[in-house]
Amino acid sequence: LVRELREELGIDTEASCLAPFTFASHPYPDFHLLMPLYVCRVWRGLPQPREGQELRWLAPAELEQLAMPPADRPLVAMLRDLL
Repeated sequence: LVRELREELGIDTEASCLAPFTFASHPYPDFHLLMPLYVCRVWRGLPQPREGQELRWLAPAELEQLAMPPADRPLVAMLRDLL
């Protein structure tokens, strides 16, 4: 995960700065997704999209208006409560 954060967002962090938060579990037609969600509150660098994705800062209340895969939708309330 530390390597992925560096490659995809250009930020550096330590494994000790990552805390497991929750996970998404969602059945798709061809597979069942189990996706862990981590919280990272300490990093170095400014997050920047490096692989063609969009990146922007939002207020927690704005999360619900975003288009997202069905597996991500249940995470919105948990993230909003955390933030």
